[in-house]
Amino acid sequence: MSNLSRWAGLALGAAGLACCAPALMNVAYAGEAATTTVTSDYRLGPDDKVHITVYGEDKLTGDYNVTSNGSVSFPLIGNVNAAGRTLGDVQEEIRQRLAAGYLKDPRVAIEVGNFRSFYVLGEVNKPGEYPYRTNLTLDQAVATAGGYSYRANKRKIALHHSGGQEEQVALGKNGTINLQPGDTVRIPERFF
Repeated sequence: MSNLSRWAGLALGAAGLACCAPALMNVAYAGEAATTTVTSDYRLGPDDKVHITVYGEDKLTGDYNVTSNGSVSFPLIGNVNAAGRTLGDVQEEIRQRLAAGYLKDPRVAIEVGNFRSFYVLGEVNKPGEYPYRTNLTLDQAVATAGGYSYRANKRKIALHHSGGQEEQVALGKNGTINLQPGDTVRIPERFF
């Protein structure tokens, strides 16, 4: 077997596994583990920064911000609605709009450059807004905010996912909960 065919087999196998990988978003209750991954079904939101590549068109390729109204202002085609949409959806709309009179058979790729911030509120030493990084756990988010204050209730933590309607309460061991960009963590006060 040649090296080329080995590499091709590995690439096809990896692509097959990647397409089948689920996007998980669960909250742990009473010590149960939960995970979240930022995957291809990640939904963009205001303050995300994306890198858009239009192959062969260096003047169109660059970094673009998702504005507060949820759009990306792209040369030639104007505003593209991005909030609440996947990278693939936005990529395809840009490709179609460029193909409709601007470029012949455009090839477009899009990736997240910087995710929107996450927030830690309540009984931590430095509540506030912090930059998101991939695979961020709840414990890491609390550590980023200076750790728990002495009044913190570490057994009952409120988590509000960006775009969600309600806060969810995580009980028990919560360090295994991964956060998404835009999430808000609220650490309540402990009552004796």
